[in-house]
Amino acid sequence: MVLPGRIERLVRIAEKPERKIVGLMSGTSMDGLDVVLCSIAGHGVDTRFTVLQKRTISYSTNERTRIAALVSQEVVVLHDLCVLNVWLAELHAAWIMACLEDWGVPPSEVDCLASHGQTVYHAPGSWNRDGQTRHATLQLGDGDHLAVRTGILTLSDFRQKEVAGGGEGAPIAPYAESLILSGPTPRIMLNIGGIANFNWLPPKGASVLCVFGDTGPGNALIDRAVREFYPNIEEGFDVNGQLALKGTVNEKLLSWMKDDPYFDRRNPKSTGPETFGDAFLTESWERAQKLDMSPMDLIATFTRFTTETIADTLRNELPTLASTQLYGSGGGWRNSTLRSWLRESLPGLSFHEVEELGVSTDAKEGLLFAVLANEALAGNGFVPLLRGSEGRRYSFGKFSFPD
Repeated sequence: MVLPGRIERLVRIAEKPERKIVGLMSGTSMDGLDVVLCSIAGHGVDTRFTVLQKRTISYSTNERTRIAALVSQEVVVLHDLCVLNVWLAELHAAWIMACLEDWGVPPSEVDCLASHGQTVYHAPGSWNRDGQTRHATLQLGDGDHLAVRTGILTLSDFRQKEVAGGGEGAPIAPYAESLILSGPTPRIMLNIGGIANFNWLPPKGASVLCVFGDTGPGNALIDRAVREFYPNIEEGFDVNGQLALKGTVNEKLLSWMKDDPYFDRRNPKSTGPETFGDAFLTESWERAQKLDMSPMDLIATFTRFTTETIADTLRNELPTLASTQLYGSGGGWRNSTLRSWLRESLPGLSFHEVEELGVSTDAKEGLLFAVLANEALAGNGFVPLLRGSEGRRYSFGKFSFPD
C-alpha cells in the first residue's frame, strides 16, 4: 500500500524503536525557554526515556517586556498579538537550531519538536464571565512557523487539545508524570513555577485515580512584588527567599488572600496570572499600606500564601499523606525560605529532589511535553487515570509539517 508522504513519515516515526524529541517549555514566569533533547522508547506505561541534552535560554529584558505586555491582559492590540505569535516562534526556532548545532545533532535526526508555547491567557470555565462554563486557553509561538524554520515535524497546542477533550488545559504535566514517574509508594510531584501545581501518584499498578491540579500562586506574586519594589535586584526574584526571611507575615492580609473563591473548589482545577497577577498585587499592596506593612513584609506574606495554599490543598484533598514522598521542582523549589516553611507545614511528608528520579528540575517540564508528543506519535491515545478525566481519551498536540 502506497501511503501519502506525510502519513508515511508518521508511520515511520511511530515504528521506530526510539524517537528523538526536543521538548520546549516557556512557563508563566516568562524567564526563558527550556530546550530538552530526549530519546524516548515505547509508549504508555512502558515509556522509557533518556535526557540527552538540556539548556535554558533566558529572555532578554526587552524580550520579556514584549511578551509581558500581552500576557494575562484584559485588553490588547490584536496586531501585536498576531505578530507576537510569529515572532516568538521564530525566536524559539533560532534558539533550537543553535542548541542542535552546539550539541552536534543535525535537525534531520530529530523526529519532532514538542512545543508548549507561551500562555498569554487562561480562562477556565469556572470564571463563568460570559454565562457559559466552557474552558479556554491560548498559547502563542506558532507551530507551523517552528516546523518551517527548523525543518522538523512539530507538535504544539497541547493545552488546546486537552480543552477540546473536556479538560481545563492546565495543569497538563500530570498526564505524562503518571506514565513515567510512578513508584512503589505514593508520590507527590510538586512543581512551583509562576503557578504551583501537584500530582499525587498512587503506587505503580494500583487501581486508584491520580489527584492533580493547581494549588494557587507559586512564584507569580512574589516575582511581581520583587520587580515592582526592588528593581535593582538583577535576577528579578527573591533569591533564596532572603527578602521573605527578613519580612514579617501579616496574618490579617494572609487571611484575606486565602479567602479568594478559587480555594473553595476541589481539584482538578486551574488558575493563572489572570487571577493571581498584577491586579491581585495592586489590591494586596493597597491593603498592606493600611496595615503599615513594608514591601518586604508583603513578599513574606506572599511567600506564606504560596506555602499555605500548597499545604492546605495536599492535606485536604489527598487520600493519604502517610508513607508519601514529595518530589519538588520549578523555580520556587529553589526558594529556601519557601521550601523550609513548606516542610514545617507538612511534617509528615518525606521531601525529595526530583533529580533522585533521574530528572533534572531544569529538564522536567520539557521532558514531560516530549513524552506527550511521543504518546501522540506512538501511542494509541492516552486514557488517563486522573480524577476528573475518567472516560476521556487523549492524543495530545497539533501536527505541523515543515513542508
